[in-house]
Parts: sequence; C-alpha cells; structure tokens
Amino acid sequence: MFRFLTAGESHGQCLTAIVEGLPAGLKIDVDLINKDLARRQQGYGRGGRMSIETDRVEILSGVRFGQTLGDPITLKVKNKDWDNWQERMSVTGDSVGPVFTAARPGHADLTGIKKYERTDIRDILERASARETATRVAVGALAKNLLNACGINVISHVTNIGGVTIDKTKLDYSSLSEIKSELNCYDPVAEMKMKERIDNAKELGDTLGGSFEVVVSGVMEGLGSHIQWDRRLDARLAAVMMSIQAIKGVEIGEGFEYANLLGSKAHDEIFIDGENKYYRKTNHAGGIEGGMSNGEVIVVRAVMKPIPTLMKPLASVDIATKKAVLANTERSDVCAVSAASVVGEAMVAIVLAEAILEKFGGDSIGDLLAAIKYYTTRINNG
Repeated sequence: MFRFLTAGESHGQCLTAIVEGLPAGLKIDVDLINKDLARRQQGYGRGGRMSIETDRVEILSGVRFGQTLGDPITLKVKNKDWDNWQERMSVTGDSVGPVFTAARPGHADLTGIKKYERTDIRDILERASARETATRVAVGALAKNLLNACGINVISHVTNIGGVTIDKTKLDYSSLSEIKSELNCYDPVAEMKMKERIDNAKELGDTLGGSFEVVVSGVMEGLGSHIQWDRRLDARLAAVMMSIQAIKGVEIGEGFEYANLLGSKAHDEIFIDGENKYYRKTNHAGGIEGGMSNGEVIVVRAVMKPIPTLMKPLASVDIATKKAVLANTERSDVCAVSAASVVGEAMVAIVLAEAILEKFGGDSIGDLLAAIKYYTTRINNG
C-alpha cells in the first residue's frame, strides 16, 4: 500500500512527509522532485512568499545510493521564512506577537477556531495554508519516479484564468511537456490575456481563480475497480483533487459538458482492427469507464476559486470583540492557478501509484515490472 502523511506549518521550521509503500530498487531522481517544487513556486501573479522560499527536498531516510530500500521515506522541505517567525511560532515559551482575530471569509479561519477551541486564528491558518502542498508535490514527484518506470507520464496545463480560456482546437497533448510558460499555459495568445487580467485584478486589490487539466498517458487498462465504491479510480481522483486548497470542482473527460450532449455523442464507440486489437476514435470518458482505466489518455480537470485573502479586504467580524471589521490581510497571491496545476499533477500521480501497487504488488521494482509485463501481455492478447 502506498500511503503518506505530511506535517508542518506555513511559517514553522519545515514541512515534512513520511511515504510508505514504494518497492525496493526504484531509482529516485532528486532533480525531478526539486524541479516540481520549483514549478509549484513559479507563476505570474504569485505573491512575495515565493521570492523568499526556494524549495528543495532533503531525503532523510528510505533511500541509499539513489535507490529505495523498501522502508519508509522521510522528506523534508525547509521554510526559509522561519528565520523571521521563530518567536511567533516557537514550540515552547509564552505567546508573543499580535493575535490574529479578524477572520477571513473563504478560509478555514472562523470554523477552525470554533472547532478546535482556539483564540488566535494563526493556530488554524498556519496548517490550512496552501504552503502545505509543497510536501504533497514532493511526494507526488516520488510517485512520478515509479510511474515513469512503468511508462506512465503525468503532466498538467492551465486552461482558464479569470474567464480567459485557451483555444482547445489547437491542443496537442503530446507537446504539453514542452510548455515554456509563466502560467503553465500552452496557448501564448490566451496567456497574454490572462496576464492582463491578473494585472487588472492586482490593481484592484482583488484575486482570480481558474481551471487546469491533468493529462496522463501510458496508463494500462484495468486500474481501479467497479466492485466497490471506494475502489473506483475516478472517485479516488476526484477526492484527491478536491483535497487541494481552493479547489471547488472536478470533472473527468467531458465532465459537466455531458449535460449538453446526446447519448449518441457522449460515448466512445469501440472498434477492432485487423490484428484483433480494440480501439476507440474518441475519448469522451477521459480514460476511465466503470471506475477503471480503459487504456486511453486520462484527463482530469479542476476549478480553483479566487484566493480569499484580498489586499482590498472583505467584511468580517473580530472573533475577540464580536465587532464588524475588515478581514485580516496576509501576504498572498493574486492568482495561483498555475501552482495548483502542479499540485494537481502530484495528487493524480499519487493515486495512480497507489492503484498500480495495489494491483501488481511486489517488494522490489523488478517484481512489480514483471507483474505489469505479464498482465499487459495477457490483456493485449485477449
């Protein structure tokens, strides 16, 4: 079983993760992990925190001479901003610094302090912060190491920011890995308009949301299952995408567009070629049918709401005085959709790595790859 836990606060000493379940003998590309951490920090419209942090991973256990040992892997990402927060985030001693009491609409602030019986909102926001996703990206990059060994590639791209959408008619999934863009957007015309929209929002003290797409190629048929609700691959993908901060909607394949289609236009007809190989001419299902991967490209989309920390703050209530105030402002982004797309990649990679290890098992990477080869040979000849 592939599983992980993350720990750490936004302005604490570091972020950590413990990952269990990767087979022994898997070569770990640390540069891949650091590259994804850097991609998460980039993006037009990001805030001042990104100029402070330069995230890099430290692997503290589970890897020797570049290969996994089969035991838990410990990952650490330092918070450079800890130098400025040591007193206010100290593990010991008495509380110092201002108390955060002006709850921000759209955040975990108000519900969190009530649920956990706290009086300082910082006790909630530090963990609720999207800074936590740095460790998820690191874990996802570990999962990508496994997927790459299995011939599977996971990539993402931004499709909409603030209502500016890409030209889908020019979309070529095979070239997504070649994107050179501050917004992780393959359409340069749309990207220019997106930047203009971000600049306008910044001038107004406002924020923007958007949407992105995660695309997975090389997935074998049969990951997931129709047998139980919690084993369906699409359900698991939807759940992890919704776990990303500020994500409010997920779709797979045609998704919500299905509401506008006739059944004759909604499904992927099945054909067989001269070598008795099944194939489809379309991929409305987004690579998943009946809760299982069907061998086509998997396409998962997610919608991110505008970041709720605004430089022109919204109306709120002070939790200490119960008086009307403007919500507190923290250093924030104008738009972080490009960063969310990288986090989305990570979460999709984690689910697929988990599904592969569940189906094929193996204590070593050699055993795992042998099991995959046997299975794919059988179904391709079926």
